[in-house]
Amino acid sequence: MATAAASDAAPAGGGKKKLVIILVVVLLLVLGGGAALLLLKKKPASEDGEDGHAEAPVSHAAAKPGTPPVFVPLDPFTVNLADKEVDRFAQVGVTLEVVDAKFAEQLKAYMPAIRSNVLMVLSYKTSAELLSREGKEKLAREIMRESVRPMGIELDDEDEDEASDAPKKKKKKRRQVQSPVTNVLFSSFIVQ
Repeated sequence: MATAAASDAAPAGGGKKKLVIILVVVLLLVLGGGAALLLLKKKPASEDGEDGHAEAPVSHAAAKPGTPPVFVPLDPFTVNLADKEVDRFAQVGVTLEVVDAKFAEQLKAYMPAIRSNVLMVLSYKTSAELLSREGKEKLAREIMRESVRPMGIELDDEDEDEASDAPKKKKKKRRQVQSPVTNVLFSSFIVQ
Protein backbone atom coordinates (compact mmCIF):
# COMPACT_ATOMS: atom_id res chain seq x y z
CA MET A 1 0.00 0.00 0.00
CA ALA A 2 2.83 2.32 0.66
CA THR A 3 3.99 1.91 -2.93
CA ALA A 4 0.50 2.63 -4.26
CA ALA A 5 0.31 5.86 -2.27
CA ALA A 6 3.76 6.91 -3.47
CA SER A 7 2.88 6.26 -7.10
CA ASP A 8 -0.34 8.31 -6.76
CA ALA A 9 1.57 11.24 -5.25
CA ALA A 10 4.24 11.26 -7.94
CA PRO A 11 1.90 11.96 -10.88
CA ALA A 12 0.09 14.66 -8.92
CA GLY A 13 3.35 16.52 -8.16
CA GLY A 14 4.62 15.97 -11.71
CA GLY A 15 1.27 17.17 -13.08
CA LYS A 16 1.59 20.45 -11.19
CA LYS A 17 5.10 20.95 -12.54
CA LYS A 18 3.90 20.25 -16.09
CA LEU A 19 1.01 22.68 -15.65
CA VAL A 20 3.37 25.42 -14.41
CA ILE A 21 5.75 24.80 -17.32
CA ILE A 22 2.87 24.91 -19.83
CA LEU A 23 1.58 28.17 -18.33
CA VAL A 24 5.05 29.74 -18.51
CA VAL A 25 5.44 28.66 -22.16
CA VAL A 26 1.99 30.02 -23.07
CA LEU A 27 2.74 33.29 -21.28
CA LEU A 28 6.04 33.65 -23.17
CA LEU A 29 4.32 32.95 -26.48
CA VAL A 30 1.62 35.55 -25.79
CA LEU A 31 4.18 38.19 -24.76
CA GLY A 32 6.38 37.40 -27.78
CA GLY A 33 3.41 37.58 -30.13
CA GLY A 34 2.33 40.90 -28.67
CA ALA A 35 5.82 42.35 -29.04
CA ALA A 36 6.04 41.12 -32.65
CA LEU A 37 2.64 42.65 -33.41
CA LEU A 38 3.72 46.03 -32.02
CA LEU A 39 6.93 46.00 -34.04
CA LEU A 40 5.13 45.06 -37.25
CA LYS A 41 2.46 47.70 -36.69
CA LYS A 42 5.02 50.45 -36.09
CA LYS A 43 6.93 49.76 -39.31
CA PRO A 44 4.08 50.42 -41.82
CA ALA A 45 2.90 53.43 -39.81
CA SER A 46 6.33 55.06 -40.06
CA GLU A 47 6.45 54.34 -43.80
CA ASP A 48 3.06 56.05 -44.26
CA GLY A 49 4.34 59.02 -42.31
CA GLU A 50 7.32 59.38 -44.63
CA ASP A 51 5.34 59.08 -47.86
CA GLY A 52 2.06 60.71 -47.04
CA HIS A 53 2.24 63.04 -44.03
CA ALA A 54 0.46 66.25 -44.91
CA GLU A 55 2.45 68.64 -42.68
CA ALA A 56 6.00 67.59 -43.54
CA PRO A 57 7.51 68.46 -46.89
CA VAL A 58 7.65 65.63 -49.36
CA SER A 59 11.25 65.07 -50.28
CA HIS A 60 11.89 63.25 -53.50
CA ALA A 61 15.13 63.40 -55.38
CA ALA A 62 14.87 65.78 -58.29
CA ALA A 63 15.43 64.29 -61.71
CA LYS A 64 19.05 64.43 -62.82
CA PRO A 65 19.70 66.96 -65.60
CA GLY A 66 20.68 64.31 -68.17
CA THR A 67 17.77 61.92 -67.53
CA PRO A 68 14.53 62.02 -69.50
CA PRO A 69 11.35 62.98 -67.61
CA VAL A 70 8.94 60.32 -66.36
CA PHE A 71 5.35 60.58 -67.61
CA VAL A 72 2.22 58.82 -66.38
CA PRO A 73 -0.57 59.05 -68.96
CA LEU A 74 -4.14 58.83 -67.67
CA ASP A 75 -6.99 57.43 -69.73
CA PRO A 76 -9.02 60.25 -71.34
CA PHE A 77 -11.77 61.78 -69.23
CA THR A 78 -15.22 62.41 -70.72
CA VAL A 79 -17.49 64.37 -68.42
CA ASN A 80 -20.68 66.47 -68.50
CA LEU A 81 -19.91 70.07 -67.64
CA ALA A 82 -21.74 72.27 -65.11
CA ASP A 83 -23.28 74.60 -67.74
CA LYS A 84 -26.92 75.31 -66.83
CA GLU A 85 -28.22 76.72 -70.13
CA VAL A 86 -27.21 73.85 -72.39
CA ASP A 87 -25.84 70.33 -72.08
CA ARG A 88 -22.10 70.46 -72.73
CA PHE A 89 -19.34 67.96 -72.19
CA ALA A 90 -15.57 67.86 -72.22
CA GLN A 91 -13.13 65.20 -73.26
CA VAL A 92 -9.74 65.80 -71.69
CA GLY A 93 -6.56 63.77 -72.01
CA VAL A 94 -4.14 64.23 -69.11
CA THR A 95 -0.53 63.15 -68.62
CA LEU A 96 1.26 63.68 -65.32
CA GLU A 97 4.99 64.41 -65.23
CA VAL A 98 6.52 63.01 -62.04
CA VAL A 99 9.91 63.23 -60.34
CA ASP A 100 11.00 59.62 -60.81
CA ALA A 101 9.96 56.14 -61.92
CA LYS A 102 9.54 54.96 -58.33
CA PHE A 103 6.86 57.57 -57.67
CA ALA A 104 5.24 56.75 -61.02
CA GLU A 105 4.72 53.17 -59.80
CA GLN A 106 3.25 54.44 -56.52
CA LEU A 107 0.93 56.71 -58.48
CA LYS A 108 -0.36 53.80 -60.55
CA ALA A 109 -1.37 51.99 -57.36
CA TYR A 110 -3.69 54.90 -56.49
CA MET A 111 -5.07 55.37 -60.02
CA PRO A 112 -8.78 54.68 -59.29
CA ALA A 113 -8.84 57.32 -56.53
CA ILE A 114 -6.87 59.78 -58.68
CA ARG A 115 -9.25 59.34 -61.62
CA SER A 116 -12.23 59.86 -59.31
CA ASN A 117 -10.76 63.09 -57.92
CA VAL A 118 -9.99 64.45 -61.39
CA LEU A 119 -13.51 63.59 -62.60
CA MET A 120 -14.99 65.47 -59.66
CA VAL A 121 -12.90 68.54 -60.48
CA LEU A 122 -13.88 68.42 -64.16
CA SER A 123 -17.59 67.92 -63.50
CA TYR A 124 -17.85 71.21 -61.58
CA LYS A 125 -16.30 73.26 -64.40
CA THR A 126 -18.26 75.23 -66.98
CA SER A 127 -17.33 75.47 -70.64
CA ALA A 128 -16.46 79.16 -70.21
CA GLU A 129 -13.95 78.30 -67.48
CA LEU A 130 -12.30 75.59 -69.56
CA LEU A 131 -12.06 77.54 -72.82
CA SER A 132 -9.81 80.31 -71.46
CA ARG A 133 -6.06 79.86 -70.99
CA GLU A 134 -6.33 80.91 -67.34
CA GLY A 135 -9.05 78.32 -66.82
CA LYS A 136 -6.86 75.58 -68.25
CA GLU A 137 -3.93 76.65 -66.06
CA LYS A 138 -6.17 76.64 -62.98
CA LEU A 139 -7.47 73.19 -63.96
CA ALA A 140 -3.89 71.94 -64.27
CA ARG A 141 -3.11 73.17 -60.72
CA GLU A 142 -6.29 71.54 -59.38
CA ILE A 143 -5.46 68.24 -61.13
CA MET A 144 -1.95 68.38 -59.64
CA ARG A 145 -3.41 68.90 -56.17
CA GLU A 146 -6.04 66.15 -56.58
CA SER A 147 -3.60 63.64 -58.09
CA VAL A 148 -1.48 63.45 -54.93
CA ARG A 149 -4.30 63.78 -52.38
CA PRO A 150 -5.10 60.00 -52.30
CA MET A 151 -1.53 59.42 -51.08
CA GLY A 152 -2.04 61.78 -48.16
CA ILE A 153 -0.12 64.69 -49.69
CA GLU A 154 -1.96 67.99 -49.22
CA LEU A 155 -0.91 70.86 -51.44
CA ASP A 156 -1.94 74.45 -50.80
CA ASP A 157 -4.29 75.95 -53.36
CA GLU A 158 -2.58 79.02 -54.83
CA ASP A 159 -5.91 80.65 -55.71
CA GLU A 160 -6.98 80.65 -52.06
CA ASP A 161 -3.72 82.42 -51.18
CA GLU A 162 -4.37 85.10 -53.81
CA ALA A 163 -7.97 85.68 -52.65
CA SER A 164 -7.07 86.78 -49.12
CA ASP A 165 -3.96 88.32 -47.58
CA ALA A 166 -4.59 87.13 -43.99
CA PRO A 167 -4.58 83.39 -44.73
CA LYS A 168 -1.58 83.92 -46.98
CA LYS A 169 0.54 85.10 -44.04
CA LYS A 170 -0.48 82.12 -41.93
CA LYS A 171 0.35 79.69 -44.72
CA LYS A 172 3.82 81.18 -45.14
CA LYS A 173 4.69 80.00 -41.60
CA ARG A 174 3.89 76.39 -42.47
CA ARG A 175 6.50 74.42 -44.34
CA GLN A 176 5.82 74.16 -48.05
CA VAL A 177 4.96 70.72 -49.37
CA GLN A 178 6.69 69.93 -52.63
CA SER A 179 4.58 68.05 -55.12
CA PRO A 180 6.09 64.89 -56.62
CA VAL A 181 3.91 65.65 -59.66
CA THR A 182 5.96 68.34 -61.38
CA ASN A 183 3.66 69.14 -64.29
CA VAL A 184 0.19 68.41 -65.67
CA LEU A 185 0.10 68.16 -69.46
CA PHE A 186 -3.03 68.07 -71.61
CA SER A 187 -2.77 65.62 -74.50
CA SER A 188 -6.27 66.43 -75.79
CA PHE A 189 -8.87 69.02 -74.83
CA ILE A 190 -12.29 69.01 -76.47
CA VAL A 191 -15.26 71.03 -75.18
CA GLN A 192 -18.61 70.63 -76.96
